[in-house]
Amino acid sequence: MMAEVKKMGSPPVIGAAWDEPPWKDAAPLLLRHWMGTRPDHFPKTEVKIAWDNDSISVMFRVEDRYVCAVAKDHQDSVCKDSCVEFFFTPGPEISPGYFNLEMNCGGTMLFHFHPEGRKEGVEISRIDCESIVTTHQLPRMVYPEIRKTVTWSVAYSLPFSLLERYCPVIRPARHVLWRGNFYKCADNTSHPHWLCWSPIDYPKPDFHLPHFFGVITFLES
Repeated sequence: MMAEVKKMGSPPVIGAAWDEPPWKDAAPLLLRHWMGTRPDHFPKTEVKIAWDNDSISVMFRVEDRYVCAVAKDHQDSVCKDSCVEFFFTPGPEISPGYFNLEMNCGGTMLFHFHPEGRKEGVEISRIDCESIVTTHQLPRMVYPEIRKTVTWSVAYSLPFSLLERYCPVIRPARHVLWRGNFYKCADNTSHPHWLCWSPIDYPKPDFHLPHFFGVITFLES
């Protein structure tokens, strides 16, 4: 899979809506694939990406049901909640390692760096997590589970200077390549599922398989 990511003339407005400038000009990617057995609940999950000179920004939108968020603190297991995830290498090779940023529908995140592709990650510091500009529509805690249809979104902007504290970063420019994948999961909800953008050929759900990452190519405009 390949995604083309355009540079925005001004930094993305994290609080802006999905179809408002400047986000409306970013082409959405759809998570069409799944891991494990095809789930009976397959929420439509889309993601938009943008970049500027200082950061890469991501917005997810999910048309969902059976939604919950009970993780209280950053670095808790948010994958058990209604959650969207961005795994990426800040360069074209997977061997130096990859980041995984997982965020539940209430804006609580787990953020790790996996040096040399190891599954055991290094936690991004709490100070760094709290410095990331984020937005979310649903409350921080969602319980009991929302069983009716609801559309929710989360967005955040990752400064390159933050990423560079943990590994070398090839900053986006024309034709620069990164590798990555986008995921949707909900392990402990009443209707668990494991969705992905770039397909993964593996017999059970496991997002920590960087050799299946797709290609992210950056454009100037």
